[in-house]
Amino acid sequence: MGRRSFFQKVGNTKIIPISLKIVAIFTCLLLLSNFATNCINLILNQRQIIKLNNEIMVSQLKDIYTAANNQYQIVLFNGERNNSINALKSIAKGTFTLPSSIALAVKKDGDLLFSVCANGTEIDEELVRKYKDSVLENTADSSSISEEVIDYSFYDKEALSFMNDNLNNSIEDGSINFQTIDGQYFGVYKYQSEWECFFIRAELRSDTTKSTNTVLGLISLIILIVVIGFLIVGLFLFKKILSSVTRITNSLYQMQQKQELATIDLSSATNDDITYLAASFNSLSSTINNLLGIFQKFVSKDVVKKAYDEHQILLEGKRRNLTILFSDIRSFTYRTETLGNDIIDLLNVHYDKVIHSVHENSGVIGSIIGDAVLAIYGTERTKNKSIDSLDSAWNITTVTASLREKMIARRSEIEKSRILTEAEERVYQAVLIDVGVGIDGGNVFYGNIGSDEHMTNTVIGDNVNSASRLEGLTRVYHLPVICSDYIKEEVENKSSKYKFFEIDTVQVKGKTEGKKIYFPMNTEICPSDIEEKFLQFEKGLKAYYSGDWTLARTEFKKCDLEVVKVFLERMGKSNAPANWSGIWTMQTK
Repeated sequence: MGRRSFFQKVGNTKIIPISLKIVAIFTCLLLLSNFATNCINLILNQRQIIKLNNEIMVSQLKDIYTAANNQYQIVLFNGERNNSINALKSIAKGTFTLPSSIALAVKKDGDLLFSVCANGTEIDEELVRKYKDSVLENTADSSSISEEVIDYSFYDKEALSFMNDNLNNSIEDGSINFQTIDGQYFGVYKYQSEWECFFIRAELRSDTTKSTNTVLGLISLIILIVVIGFLIVGLFLFKKILSSVTRITNSLYQMQQKQELATIDLSSATNDDITYLAASFNSLSSTINNLLGIFQKFVSKDVVKKAYDEHQILLEGKRRNLTILFSDIRSFTYRTETLGNDIIDLLNVHYDKVIHSVHENSGVIGSIIGDAVLAIYGTERTKNKSIDSLDSAWNITTVTASLREKMIARRSEIEKSRILTEAEERVYQAVLIDVGVGIDGGNVFYGNIGSDEHMTNTVIGDNVNSASRLEGLTRVYHLPVICSDYIKEEVENKSSKYKFFEIDTVQVKGKTEGKKIYFPMNTEICPSDIEEKFLQFEKGLKAYYSGDWTLARTEFKKCDLEVVKVFLERMGKSNAPANWSGIWTMQTK
């Protein structure tokens, strides 16, 4: 096996793994962040340790204790007890470093030999004695003295008991925590037997906590600033490196929202494996879109959508209430014989307009059989499927009429210089396409039939056959569009665009009952006088139904419509049959 290169190539371009870029940058940022944070933390911690070590109170208490021994000897020599106490207070003050540093000399009963605080508060033995004497003189009940002198005695009785208990157990020094009116203190103590006092050197816990919190806050702030800085730099770098990922993600998200495949814009993408994946996706997307486009040209768009959403097509179907449109080219056999293979080109021009009209109005093409088109409406959600079908029908007839007008104009141009030959005349007549459209609707079977090897999407039902027969009747009645009463009921009173005129009641071959047929007049396309003509036609039709054919002939002759010729020829000069029901039986399909 050949040696595999770490970097793959597409052509001459190396594909750098995105993971390598991320790991490299993340590692550098992580190392830099940790190094900077730990350096700052180490410097600040060292300063705090030095500060705390300097504040060790044991040595300070030792100084006070030594001074107490010396001052006691001085008291024995000159008897100046108060001067010695003041000297001890001065020495204690010299050891203070924090705003609430305190030094005390507490007797075993809790009385203070002295108490001095960095904030200036001082109490000594003489002040305690004077205060007690004042309380005794003004207090009848001596039992309240202990409460009155609380400010001139050791505040925390539990701490005092703790020191006394230790002394009873021959433990003269140690650490202590005690409470005062200013808060909680921690410190060290040592019993001085000559003064019979516990000498205490302590600091207010909140002072040291405040210092620690300040350092901690400073460290946190520095770390936060450093992290934010690195984060901004990291996000900028990652955003730059992963810009193609963001672009790809956004493109995929838009595809998901639109539920359609598209290609991703890679014009400014970097040369990494993410871009390679996107390029591969574009290739796959193009292939799928091509196949989907081909697939959609052979089957209806609702089937394509279902196959795309469910990733499969099953042999299934169900009864649905749909509208069916059937369109057919009149005299198609003559046109085929005349045009030969060129009929395909003509059909393609025609079908391009027809299919566009169907799709434009929310319909799907059910099938194309030679010159006939079957369209289905209602497979997708729409406001009114029958209105959609009528819109398509009139679009089809309009574009077909437009093609005929172009052919007529072309003939006129040619005849300005010469007369058409007999062959040219036949071709001209062949390309003058005319269509008829029949529309019906109701409950039909709609779905896929066939086998696992080959299947087709189809619509089956009596209403499908009816739409085909209605299209056939357009040739008989010389009308472009004919629909059933189903269409009339679904559209009438819901759209002012269409007015329905009854044409006849017919019984098509193979049926036992008559069916009313209607001409759906498009008020936006048809000339304004057409409505008046059909109103006159209805008068004749009413007489025709009633069996008064004499009156019917008179009324029909007042109406200038081609459909009238059908009835005049049908009635001739005779009267209505004796058993006349108003239903005309068709002899052909």
